Amino acid sequence: MMKSVAVILGSAFQDSMPQALDLERFEIQTAWGKQELYHAKNFQHPAYLLFRHGLPHRLLPNQINYRSQAQALEEVDCGALMITSSVGVLDSNLPLFKPMLLTDLVMLDNRLPDGSTCTMFSQPSLKQEHLVVTEGLFSKELNQQIHRLAGDLIHAAKQPIVFAYVAGPRTKTAAENKIWHALGVQVNSMTLAPEVILANELKIPCTGLVVGHKYSTPAIKNIDDPKSMFDSLKSSKYAMETLVLKFLEKGCPASFDNQIYQFNHE
Repeated sequence: MMKSVAVILGSAFQDSMPQALDLERFEIQTAWGKQELYHAKNFQHPAYLLFRHGLPHRLLPNQINYRSQAQALEEVDCGALMITSSVGVLDSNLPLFKPMLLTDLVMLDNRLPDGSTCTMFSQPSLKQEHLVVTEGLFSKELNQQIHRLAGDLIHAAKQPIVFAYVAGPRTKTAAENKIWHALGVQVNSMTLAPEVILANELKIPCTGLVVGHKYSTPAIKNIDDPKSMFDSLKSSKYAMETLVLKFLEKGCPASFDNQIYQFNHE
């Protein structure tokens, strides 16, 4: 059976994306609870959307059931996962309102919002394993696919773009953002990292597509003109929606190039 492609969408897609696709809602019962998925029926191969905050938006970042979402994607045999997020930008070399692909992440305390370890293997079992990060948590193969599909819709980064996970629901202080920047981080947000890590544990290749909505350090000036801000937001939303649709239509399952290590129980 053909592997599926899937996209995790955030708050920015609440209004227009369902109208652009022929979506069929269904539920999957996982070991972590029920999870909503949406089958995009426009395409000849299996393609799915997952709204991380629910549809309509009802979940704060700390209320998301990340394990249930990851297991639901495994159940539909996801072979390529795009994870989207709006981010704060800490590096003046990066643009606002233009999609960017992530190359690495920082999650200093590997924990979910409820304080538990960010893993699918919370209890001992014969299926438990170590995720050994050899290629990186973001698939180079998928990133190359996105660049081929995107054209000039995406920022052609000349440097690695490192993402930091900072658990919500509150935003970061200026002092906290200054520390993240000093650690070599370019962008950050309240989601995305748990999804990437859990998907990798389930051998699902991931790509992280983000767009900056503000510079999150006082040293970098943000846009003051309301009209310029509105035009930029409209442009970035169009670019992100276009890339999501292109990925759902033309994205291909990728190889999983990290390693999984299991102890021999025999």
